[in-house]
Amino acid sequence: MIVQMPGGTSPASVGRPDRVTVAVYAQDLVLHIGIIQQLRQRPELELLSDKDADGAQISLVVVDTVDDEVTALLQRLQRNTATRTGLVVGSFEPAALQRVIECGVGAVLRRSEADQDRLLHLVLALAKGEGVLPGDLLGKLLSHVGSLQRSALDPRGLSLSTLTAREADMLRLVAEGLDTSEIAEKTSYSERTVKNVLHEVTTRLQLRNRAHAVGYALRNGLI
Repeated sequence: MIVQMPGGTSPASVGRPDRVTVAVYAQDLVLHIGIIQQLRQRPELELLSDKDADGAQISLVVVDTVDDEVTALLQRLQRNTATRTGLVVGSFEPAALQRVIECGVGAVLRRSEADQDRLLHLVLALAKGEGVLPGDLLGKLLSHVGSLQRSALDPRGLSLSTLTAREADMLRLVAEGLDTSEIAEKTSYSERTVKNVLHEVTTRLQLRNRAHAVGYALRNGLI
């Protein structure tokens, strides 16, 4: 569950021009308190309470991993044009990078590196409209963008790398006759994630449905 605790500001102080207003969202109370204690010491920042959070210039999401619940929160924050979103994350799979970028996240920081100075740098960079991304993740993002561009130029030039391991596993299970709920149970993903993954495969490969995707993947040696 994503929790948010009052930041300790009064309504009259919200939006002071000399400070960047911040709302903190975290997966548990310990994470939330730790981030709040670090940010509260900085005079450049103003922490907003839950009731004022929608008006924050910066929404800081602090989580262990990017799962369906976190994605839903990021998508909700993306719809709020008043705020820019930063993500502080414990472990980060490369496959989640595109997802958080699509959800409008402008800055990413690993929790192991989230000291007070780096947190302040992230927030102030976001407030200026800048992005922050660890160097290794930036490299992976550029590689991913390059592969997408190559696929767009030659969408039928397929190889084994066209499918991620998760996509290939799910297509194999479809080929075995499993439905969405059975695939979810087998892979430990939510049914929503299974649907999204399979939809992404059929859309990217310009196929009609799951059966078409399975047949195409088999013919091209992708599974």
